[in-house]
Amino acid sequence: MRKALVVLDDTRECLNAIRFAAMRAAKTGGGVQVLAVIPAGEIQHGMGVAEVMRAEAYERIEAHFEVFAKWMRDRPKVEPELVVREGDPGTELLAQINDDPDIGIVVLAASSESAGPGPLVTRMLREMSNLSCPVTIVPGDISRERLEQIT
Repeated sequence: MRKALVVLDDTRECLNAIRFAAMRAAKTGGGVQVLAVIPAGEIQHGMGVAEVMRAEAYERIEAHFEVFAKWMRDRPKVEPELVVREGDPGTELLAQINDDPDIGIVVLAASSESAGPGPLVTRMLREMSNLSCPVTIVPGDISRERLEQIT
């Protein structure tokens, strides 16, 4: 089954990418894979501390994911898959694309801030010639109604 890969993070625009990916998957008979990355700097190394911090990060991610997963199951009727990786978000996104041949598209949301589209969008644009699938960039401020119209 072809899957849309979308990144779950703490950005405001993340919601639009998840909505778009789920609605497209529902209409095309595909799936949604949600990638959450724990930045390497968030896990301190030391006697037992790293494992506690890792467990807390996984708990936080799973709780965040469940909010979106419930909506995906109820509304567009899609069962999402959660993948959690540790490291640099851009590097881990590229690794996930390379590791899963069922990923047919990557869906990212552009930041609506004036500083630019965001680090993941910028990184994916630099890596476009090396990717094995297309990237869809969803405007960060697009309305839910407009997303429903275009999917």
